Amino acid sequence: MRIHFIGICGVAMSALATAFHNDSWDVTGSDVGFFPPISDYLKNNKIKFYPGWHVDKMMAGGTPNIIVVGNVAGSTNPEFAFAQENNLHYLSYPELIAEYIVQKNSIVCAGTYGKTSSTALLTQILQKANMDPSYMFGGLSINLKHSAKLKTDKNTWSVLEGDEYKTARWDNRPKFALYSPTHLLLTSASWDHADIYPTEESYFQAFRDLITAIPDDGLIVACTDAKQIKELINTKENKTRTITYSKNESADYRYYDLKQAQDGISFKIRNNDKEYAVQAPVLGEHMAENICGSFALAKEIGVDPNIILSAIAEFKGVKRRLEKRYTNDITIYDDLAHSPTKATATLSTLRTIYPNSKIVAVFEPNTGNRKSQSAPGYANAFKNADEVIIPTLTKVKVNKDDIDPPFDADALQNIISQTHPNALFIPEDKDLIEHIKKTTSKGDVVVFLGSHGFRGMIDSLITSLHPPLPR
Repeated sequence: MRIHFIGICGVAMSALATAFHNDSWDVTGSDVGFFPPISDYLKNNKIKFYPGWHVDKMMAGGTPNIIVVGNVAGSTNPEFAFAQENNLHYLSYPELIAEYIVQKNSIVCAGTYGKTSSTALLTQILQKANMDPSYMFGGLSINLKHSAKLKTDKNTWSVLEGDEYKTARWDNRPKFALYSPTHLLLTSASWDHADIYPTEESYFQAFRDLITAIPDDGLIVACTDAKQIKELINTKENKTRTITYSKNESADYRYYDLKQAQDGISFKIRNNDKEYAVQAPVLGEHMAENICGSFALAKEIGVDPNIILSAIAEFKGVKRRLEKRYTNDITIYDDLAHSPTKATATLSTLRTIYPNSKIVAVFEPNTGNRKSQSAPGYANAFKNADEVIIPTLTKVKVNKDDIDPPFDADALQNIISQTHPNALFIPEDKDLIEHIKKTTSKGDVVVFLGSHGFRGMIDSLITSLHPPLPR
């Protein structure tokens, strides 16, 4: 069986490609940009891929049984166009997940943030409990060898990251709408992806629909620290058993007494007058929140708390989630925070851990956070950074009829400068690297924030620093 991935260097697409390779499929893929860590992941797993879009290479091994079309492929993509013109079987990757990974007990982790780490942790917990789930999450786990696994006849559970972004260019349904969830972990809801959801109401409606889709005999575990979540789960349409978690005493599962250090966090969880001591080698209050939610869901489906705590103690997180890439005179972190809200959370964590250090943030937003509607969210978002650097932003396709095209780096620098005294735009990558080297000193912290790969800048910066230490 052959399967081809158009846009294989996306985090989810590369994970799925490897899952099919591990299931003995003949896998090929194409893309226009290959950067670590995804390019290394594909090479290490012996996945065949090539740069650019070439129909002859796609068809070289015979007609693929399935062609998976990533969002990078527009209507003019020659491989996608060929598949359409010749009636070849093509799917979006959420459709592929629905067919090859979703099980009858379908756990979906959804929310504006926290869903990747929560999915990875729940997968690790269920594996430790010998439940052998199929799974998929959009990141590279530091613990697990792979980020996706196909379903088998031997297991009945699946754990999936439920993204609210649209399924495909031709399918505006949120991805999580395809995963038939029976169990929902709802981490957060804060307006995002303004390119898809032009109003807050349209964004929250997607989550209302998700909650309504959970069967009456299913389970919802929701973080009620945010007002929006409380409103979503308290709608009359929600008839499913609902468990709450929060740092507030009113929650069914409460986390508290959080202690943070450079090597991890410790805190306590209370449920029904029982107290559980938690330790994990990850950073940030947001991770304590994710861990509490994962603990609650796993316990509610019958996993022994001791097994859960053991899995948590081993959980090192997901790459590009406050991942420490380098430490010597300066420390370099890489984080996927591609919105002002996520950047604020990451910088708050770093300021807690490094209260007296200079913190330099290199920030690139995703497309949705380059719209005029998102501009107010940048106010004071970088207050915990001493300097904010904007690189040249990744080019995005712009619809000629778009009345609100994405703003460029100059405009972003101007927006951030309204509430931050030291925001810079440095167009050339090499100049950005040199600026960091010249203006940082012992004890300083540099964090790269964004969902794109920064065109290899992080690795170039690390290579140029001596002596480089192991990660």
